[in-house]
Amino acid sequence: MRIVFLVIIAAIITGCASTYQQINLTEPAAKLLKGRTVIIATPVNGFYETDEYEKSGEMTALAVKAAFARYTNTIRVSSDCKELSCLMQNSSETSDYYVIPEILHWEERATEWSGIPDKIEVKLIVYEGGNWKAIASTIISGKSKWATFGGDHPQDLLSEPLNKYIESLY
Repeated sequence: MRIVFLVIIAAIITGCASTYQQINLTEPAAKLLKGRTVIIATPVNGFYETDEYEKSGEMTALAVKAAFARYTNTIRVSSDCKELSCLMQNSSETSDYYVIPEILHWEERATEWSGIPDKIEVKLIVYEGGNWKAIASTIISGKSKWATFGGDHPQDLLSEPLNKYIESLY
Protein backbone atom coordinates (compact mmCIF):
# COMPACT_ATOMS: atom_id res chain seq x y z
CA MET A 1 0.00 0.00 0.00
CA ARG A 2 2.85 2.33 0.84
CA ILE A 3 4.38 1.83 -2.65
CA VAL A 4 1.07 2.67 -4.36
CA PHE A 5 0.82 5.84 -2.28
CA LEU A 6 4.39 6.87 -3.22
CA VAL A 7 3.70 6.23 -6.93
CA ILE A 8 0.57 8.40 -6.77
CA ILE A 9 2.44 11.21 -5.00
CA ALA A 10 5.26 11.03 -7.57
CA ALA A 11 2.75 11.21 -10.43
CA ILE A 12 1.08 14.26 -8.90
CA ILE A 13 4.40 16.05 -8.35
CA THR A 14 5.64 15.42 -11.89
CA GLY A 15 2.26 16.52 -13.27
CA CYS A 16 2.61 19.87 -11.51
CA ALA A 17 5.77 20.99 -13.29
CA SER A 18 6.29 22.13 -16.85
CA THR A 19 9.21 20.50 -18.63
CA TYR A 20 11.72 22.15 -20.96
CA GLN A 21 14.40 20.99 -23.33
CA GLN A 22 17.12 22.96 -25.08
CA ILE A 23 19.21 21.79 -28.02
CA ASN A 24 22.09 24.13 -28.85
CA LEU A 25 22.80 24.14 -32.58
CA THR A 26 25.63 26.70 -32.50
CA GLU A 27 27.62 27.43 -29.37
CA PRO A 28 28.88 31.02 -29.18
CA ALA A 29 32.64 31.38 -29.39
CA ALA A 30 32.50 34.29 -26.93
CA LYS A 31 29.95 35.83 -24.61
CA LEU A 32 27.68 38.58 -25.91
CA LEU A 33 28.51 42.07 -24.67
CA LYS A 34 26.06 43.68 -22.25
CA GLY A 35 24.52 47.01 -23.17
CA ARG A 36 24.71 46.44 -26.93
CA THR A 37 21.85 47.07 -29.37
CA VAL A 38 19.55 44.15 -30.19
CA ILE A 39 16.93 43.98 -32.96
CA ILE A 40 14.46 41.11 -32.84
CA ALA A 41 12.38 39.92 -35.79
CA THR A 42 8.75 38.95 -35.22
CA PRO A 43 8.19 35.35 -36.29
CA VAL A 44 5.27 34.05 -38.36
CA ASN A 45 2.38 32.94 -36.15
CA GLY A 46 2.50 29.37 -34.93
CA PHE A 47 0.26 26.65 -36.32
CA TYR A 48 -0.95 23.28 -35.16
CA GLU A 49 -2.57 21.24 -37.90
CA THR A 50 -4.96 23.78 -39.47
CA ASP A 51 -5.20 26.15 -36.48
CA GLU A 52 -3.22 29.38 -36.60
CA TYR A 53 -2.56 30.91 -33.19
CA GLU A 54 -3.23 34.60 -33.63
CA LYS A 55 -0.54 36.88 -32.17
CA SER A 56 1.72 33.95 -31.24
CA GLY A 57 4.53 35.48 -33.31
CA GLU A 58 4.17 38.80 -31.52
CA MET A 59 4.06 37.08 -28.10
CA THR A 60 7.21 35.14 -28.97
CA ALA A 61 9.08 38.29 -30.04
CA LEU A 62 8.03 40.07 -26.83
CA ALA A 63 9.18 37.11 -24.70
CA VAL A 64 12.57 37.23 -26.46
CA LYS A 65 12.72 40.99 -25.87
CA ALA A 66 11.96 40.51 -22.16
CA ALA A 67 14.79 37.96 -21.88
CA PHE A 68 17.30 40.33 -23.53
CA ALA A 69 16.06 43.31 -21.47
CA ARG A 70 18.07 42.03 -18.50
CA TYR A 71 21.28 42.73 -20.42
CA THR A 72 20.64 45.82 -22.53
CA ASN A 73 18.40 48.87 -22.66
CA THR A 74 18.52 49.22 -26.43
CA ILE A 75 16.15 46.61 -27.87
CA ARG A 76 13.75 46.92 -30.77
CA VAL A 77 11.23 44.42 -32.08
CA SER A 78 10.73 44.65 -35.83
CA SER A 79 7.09 43.80 -36.52
CA ASP A 80 7.70 44.16 -40.28
CA CYS A 81 10.50 41.61 -40.58
CA LYS A 82 10.14 37.88 -40.08
CA GLU A 83 13.57 36.73 -41.29
CA LEU A 84 17.18 37.89 -41.57
CA SER A 85 17.02 38.93 -45.26
CA CYS A 86 14.30 41.44 -44.41
CA LEU A 87 16.33 42.89 -41.53
CA MET A 88 19.37 43.15 -43.82
CA GLN A 89 17.42 45.07 -46.49
CA ASN A 90 15.16 47.21 -44.31
CA SER A 91 17.22 47.97 -41.24
CA SER A 92 17.73 51.72 -41.24
CA GLU A 93 19.70 51.51 -38.02
CA THR A 94 22.65 49.32 -37.28
CA SER A 95 22.59 46.85 -34.44
CA ASP A 96 25.18 44.85 -32.59
CA TYR A 97 22.98 41.74 -32.56
CA TYR A 98 20.05 40.57 -34.66
CA VAL A 99 17.79 37.86 -33.29
CA ILE A 100 15.54 35.69 -35.47
CA PRO A 101 13.00 33.58 -33.58
CA GLU A 102 11.05 30.94 -35.50
CA ILE A 103 8.04 29.08 -34.12
CA LEU A 104 8.45 25.42 -35.03
CA HIS A 105 5.50 24.09 -33.00
CA TRP A 106 2.67 25.78 -31.11
CA GLU A 107 -0.06 23.64 -29.64
CA GLU A 108 -2.67 24.83 -27.19
CA ARG A 109 -4.79 22.15 -25.54
CA ALA A 110 -7.47 22.06 -22.87
CA THR A 111 -5.02 20.24 -20.62
CA GLU A 112 -7.11 20.50 -17.47
CA TRP A 113 -9.78 18.16 -18.85
CA SER A 114 -8.04 16.31 -21.71
CA GLY A 115 -4.74 15.54 -20.00
CA ILE A 116 -2.94 16.56 -23.23
CA PRO A 117 -0.29 19.22 -22.46
CA ASP A 118 0.33 22.47 -24.31
CA LYS A 119 3.51 22.24 -26.37
CA ILE A 120 5.84 24.77 -27.88
CA GLU A 121 9.07 24.67 -29.86
CA VAL A 122 10.99 27.77 -30.88
CA LYS A 123 14.24 28.10 -32.80
CA LEU A 124 16.34 31.15 -31.96
CA ILE A 125 19.32 32.38 -33.99
CA VAL A 126 21.51 35.30 -32.89
CA TYR A 127 23.49 37.09 -35.61
CA GLU A 128 26.37 39.48 -35.15
CA GLY A 129 25.77 42.95 -36.53
CA GLY A 130 27.95 44.08 -39.39
CA ASN A 131 28.97 40.70 -40.75
CA TRP A 132 25.57 38.95 -40.33
CA LYS A 133 27.28 35.81 -39.06
CA ALA A 134 25.23 33.40 -36.91
CA ILE A 135 26.97 33.38 -33.55
CA ALA A 136 24.49 31.32 -31.49
CA SER A 137 21.44 29.20 -32.14
CA THR A 138 19.21 26.86 -30.20
CA ILE A 139 15.88 25.08 -30.25
CA ILE A 140 13.85 25.46 -27.08
CA SER A 141 10.87 23.23 -26.43
CA GLY A 142 8.42 23.09 -23.58
CA LYS A 143 5.49 21.02 -22.44
CA SER A 144 2.98 22.26 -19.89
CA LYS A 145 2.25 20.63 -16.61
CA TRP A 146 -0.78 18.39 -16.36
CA ALA A 147 -2.36 20.26 -13.44
CA THR A 148 -2.93 23.60 -15.18
CA PHE A 149 -6.35 24.41 -13.75
CA GLY A 150 -7.13 26.24 -16.97
CA GLY A 151 -4.52 28.97 -16.60
CA ASP A 152 -1.62 27.92 -18.81
CA HIS A 153 -1.08 28.65 -22.50
CA PRO A 154 1.85 27.91 -24.83
CA GLN A 155 3.20 31.47 -24.45
CA ASP A 156 3.54 30.80 -20.71
CA LEU A 157 6.15 28.18 -21.60
CA LEU A 158 8.48 30.74 -23.20
CA SER A 159 9.92 32.93 -20.45
CA GLU A 160 11.73 30.35 -18.30
CA PRO A 161 13.75 28.59 -21.03
CA LEU A 162 14.37 31.85 -22.94
CA ASN A 163 15.67 33.58 -19.82
CA LYS A 164 17.96 30.64 -19.08
CA TYR A 165 19.30 30.52 -22.65
CA ILE A 166 19.87 34.28 -22.99
CA GLU A 167 21.61 34.27 -19.58
CA SER A 168 23.99 31.61 -20.92
CA LEU A 169 24.89 33.90 -23.83
CA TYR A 170 26.07 36.76 -21.57
